[in-house]
Amino acid sequence: MNFRTIRGLAAAVLIGGASVGLVAVQTAAPAYAASVRPAVGKPLQEARSLADAGKGQAALAKIQEAEGVPNKTPAETQIIAQMRTYVEAKSGEGPVGAKIKFANDYNAGRYRDVIGPDADALRKYSELDGESMRIVAQAYYQSGQKAECVRYIKDNFGGGAGEGLLQMLMRCAYDIGDDESMRGALEKLVSSTGKPEYWKQLLKAAERAKGLTDHQTLDIYRLKLLSGTLEGKDDYTLLAQLAIQLGFPGEAQNVIQKGMSANLLTDDRSKRLMTMAQTQAGQDAANLAKNMQAAQAAKNGDALVKLGEDLWGQGKFPDAIKAVQAGIAKGVTDASNAQIRLGMAYLGAGQKDAALRAFNSVKDNPNQQMIAHLWALYARK
Repeated sequence: MNFRTIRGLAAAVLIGGASVGLVAVQTAAPAYAASVRPAVGKPLQEARSLADAGKGQAALAKIQEAEGVPNKTPAETQIIAQMRTYVEAKSGEGPVGAKIKFANDYNAGRYRDVIGPDADALRKYSELDGESMRIVAQAYYQSGQKAECVRYIKDNFGGGAGEGLLQMLMRCAYDIGDDESMRGALEKLVSSTGKPEYWKQLLKAAERAKGLTDHQTLDIYRLKLLSGTLEGKDDYTLLAQLAIQLGFPGEAQNVIQKGMSANLLTDDRSKRLMTMAQTQAGQDAANLAKNMQAAQAAKNGDALVKLGEDLWGQGKFPDAIKAVQAGIAKGVTDASNAQIRLGMAYLGAGQKDAALRAFNSVKDNPNQQMIAHLWALYARK
């Protein structure tokens, strides 16, 4: 699948002007409660003075001294914690200081510091949470390290990446020509959101795959119709024409009717196309029994599979299942095609699990695999 043809993905990545905020920390030294003993109060006073003088490590050592005083009261424990927060915020040391430096560096555009020492400091203090890792991924993106951005998101988020991260992964993969990673991100976006814009991008990319047959193109346009991503008159017309060309006039009639109901197919050409579809569909209906007998008498099951596909296009899903199953039982020249038709029939009948088994059994032809995979994605939603 050639995903390099996708355009306009950058607009989906809303990270350019983002800034990192922090929960407000205490920037004024806490007042001492009357109940704080000198053994606690003296090292805390020294810690404050050292922090104000820019001696963060020495200040933290004094905090540890206060923490080591035995039998502390709740008030003493509280004020020690408050002073630690003050010292860390003032000096840039400890978990609070690490968080402040991380945010300040990102907001100032010092992305390499965010990726390296800042993230390492947060990790040291067990503060590198999911939100912080998302910021690290953005820092990779903003610094132009697109391959590293792809690797970081895949290694650290796996299947847990949300929509924003998947958009970023898709964009970075696009920029470096990593089609596999971009396809994976786009498919996860389709699976997790079902949004038409992601279906639209995925199906447009599939449509440009090399070596597609008309039948495979028809399958992609069928999915466009089902996913609500057909674009205007030309898409409806092409879908209807392919259906007629490949022998599915009942399906074409239904498609044209949908286009007319949407006020997209109102010209004389569309009316003539509808007349053609109606005429051929009427002939199909009149000859159904005859065609079924001929297909059953054939040496292999290809005709039965095609007849099942035609019944699918008419919305006769149980009949379609029976016809395709009978064709497969007789033996077919294209097993992958038969399994795709069986999956479509099962899906139309509401038998999702059976449909997925049929789609997932397609293994040989790359383009057939792609078509089956797209249908499986749709079935899961």
